Amino acid sequence: MYYLNNEPAAHSPAGNIAPREVHASTLELKTVSINPDDTYTVQQAINAFGFGWFHVKLSLLVGLCWMSDSMEMAILSVLGPALFCEWNVTKFQQASVTTVVFLGMMLSSSFWTQLSNRYGRKSALTLFGVLLVLYSILSSVAPSYAWLLTLRGLVGFAIGCVPQSVTLYAEFLPTKHKGKCVVLMDCFWALGACFEVVLALVVYPYYGWRGLLALSATPLLIFTILSPWLSESARYYSYNGHNDKAIKVLEQIAHNNKRHMLMGRLMADDEPSSSESFKSLLSPSLYRTTILLWFLWLASAFCYYGLVLVTTELLVARNKQSHPDACVTFMTADFMDLLWITLSEFPGILLTIKVVKLFGKKKTIVLQYLALVLCTLALMSVESRLSTSVTLFIARGTISGIFQAIYVYTPEIYPAALRSVGVSGCSVLARLGAMLTPFVAQVLMDSSRTQAMSTYAIVGLLASIACVFLPRETVGYH
Repeated sequence: MYYLNNEPAAHSPAGNIAPREVHASTLELKTVSINPDDTYTVQQAINAFGFGWFHVKLSLLVGLCWMSDSMEMAILSVLGPALFCEWNVTKFQQASVTTVVFLGMMLSSSFWTQLSNRYGRKSALTLFGVLLVLYSILSSVAPSYAWLLTLRGLVGFAIGCVPQSVTLYAEFLPTKHKGKCVVLMDCFWALGACFEVVLALVVYPYYGWRGLLALSATPLLIFTILSPWLSESARYYSYNGHNDKAIKVLEQIAHNNKRHMLMGRLMADDEPSSSESFKSLLSPSLYRTTILLWFLWLASAFCYYGLVLVTTELLVARNKQSHPDACVTFMTADFMDLLWITLSEFPGILLTIKVVKLFGKKKTIVLQYLALVLCTLALMSVESRLSTSVTLFIARGTISGIFQAIYVYTPEIYPAALRSVGVSGCSVLARLGAMLTPFVAQVLMDSSRTQAMSTYAIVGLLASIACVFLPRETVGYH
């Protein structure tokens, strides 16, 4: 559900903007000076231009990446039961299909980071779009389980590029809007999950899992077609000495947002010190914070994706009781239940925003984890369709809110020079949690519902305790 920006942009303070206009026939845009010495950085220019039409278009394009990522994750919950009916695969094999996707994401993260740093965010994202569409279509015609497992691993490899879309997005955002725009991306994630369920409701009964896999690549196909209109990061150009290209991008932002272009000489933003490394996260002053955050990210991904998979396991188990002699996967009523449960992510995100403003992120995360523990305990015994759906609705909305709060909280805790490597480390642990959870939600759940839900309850309780010991509180979205 939620993958992290491996390279969050450094926060540079905006300079003072003097309302001085220069009229010249050689300039297409009016210009204003930003500093007394007539120099400015990319971030200062972006702060001066504000959030406007350029960012609306960028949000929609980047949102398609997040939607496609979410859809590829959501389809995993439908794929397992379908494969059982077609190829009679075991629960362990079903879990492996999910795990291999996250393994591919973990292994490819460094590759995509280096590629985007060398050739640009736009080039990396365009290649990602082409590869993911290709692997998704090939997955839909896989002739055997072994082929499907390999191709889903390649899908995971491609999805490992999604954090680069966040990097590109963050490098275009005014400083004061970054926290709010993270929430916007969370909404695109939830929208993607809901769209996948609607697509499954329409496509699965007629074309099965193969048709669903192929059509799930639709948002990313749209992104790939539109990618030529995607702007390369001005900060990337500036860092690599292409100030002329960076200025053209900034002029485009100013024109789209109906603002004045800045006058003066463009200077590179301060980069985090290259001497700062992964080892710095475990320094005496930070090691406790780092260990706690690693566990929180692992627990959040473990519980989020676990609940996604548990939902379908409970629905399919109910169908097996009604049709013990048939291989039954999903019925129309199940897809409707799944849609309502998935929609819970929207109120979960919005409620988290309100609670964070009142109590701060730490207290919000603790309270939400305790609520999640109660929901997982309740799922041990609830039997009726209504009670199961309501409990899953609350649990899914709660864990979505938890992930959002942790996503925003983590960069605020680390020093600016360590934010990139700090978030990257947390991302690795989140993927590890996602790799482990299928063996609880699908394998253990098949033999003991009580043991599986107890596992999620224990992890949630430990996460709430870990959050209490985090060093400081932060309030609001900055």
